[in-house]
Parts: sequence; structure tokens; C-alpha cells
Amino acid sequence: MAQEITNDQANGQASQPQLVMQKIYVKDVSFEAPNAPQIFQDIDENAQPQVQLNLGQKASDLGNDLYEVVLSLTLTCTVGQRTAYLAEVEQAGVFGIAGFNDTDKAGILGSYCPNLLFPYARQVISSMVLEGGFPPFLLQPINFDALFAEQQRRAAGGDETPVMLNS
Repeated sequence: MAQEITNDQANGQASQPQLVMQKIYVKDVSFEAPNAPQIFQDIDENAQPQVQLNLGQKASDLGNDLYEVVLSLTLTCTVGQRTAYLAEVEQAGVFGIAGFNDTDKAGILGSYCPNLLFPYARQVISSMVLEGGFPPFLLQPINFDALFAEQQRRAAGGDETPVMLNS
């Protein structure tokens, strides 16, 4: 029985872990201003808008060491009891991930990849809000390492409550 030798093995090197970002794209996007144009008058009258951010992420195994990671952001702005706007984006990426143990791979998919996708999603949200006629809104940075650690802690304790952030 013959043994196959790879180039790395022939050169005396062990196979190294690999992480490759192959593609970043917008998977889904939506913007609604259900109470326009009246809501613009409410905002102009010094009413204090309230903004809520819902954040989600999921990873799918595409096979051949490829994974799709989708970062979902939903931004809801209300003035009083009325919705000023609702902006949603699903920012996605395809990542090649090979040679990592399961724990490291989970960290990459749950923290590193969303960190890479966030600036793209933030730009899409910011553009939609501005082009919707509202004052500029810049999402603050998110600590995906801490969110992933909290998610792992909750999963170990059996608590699967989704993460919600308020701004």
C-alpha cells in the first residue's frame, strides 16, 4: 500500500492552520420609514429618538472547509410611540477555515468572522439611515469576543437568550 506525501510533508513542515476570507457580500437588506413624512416633524421638534439594536449571527458549514457566516443587524428608531425607521442588514462572508481544533474554529466563527463583517454592516446601516432622510447614525464598535464568551457561558448553563443591545 502506497502512502501519499504532500509537498508540506516532503519539505518537513506540518500542515498549518489556514483562515482565508473568500467573499464578503450583502445577503439581505431592508429599510422602512412607516411614518414618513410626518415623523420628520416630530424629530425636528426636539423629540428624543430611541434606538434599539438587535444583533444576531449564524454560521453554516458549506463543506470543503468553507463556512458562511451571516451577521444580522436590525436597528429600530422610535420617537414617542411611533417608529421612525427600521433598518436591517444581513452581512455575510465565506471563509475557508482548515486545520483548527473545534474550540478554535468555534471562536473564529463566533467572534473573529463577525468582527470582520461588522464594519461592512455598519456602513450599510449608516448609508440607509442617511439616505432615508434621517440624521446620521454611527453604530458603536461591538466586542464580539465578549459576546461570544457570554454565549458560550449561557450555552453551558442552558440559557439560550438572544443578545439585544440598546443605544
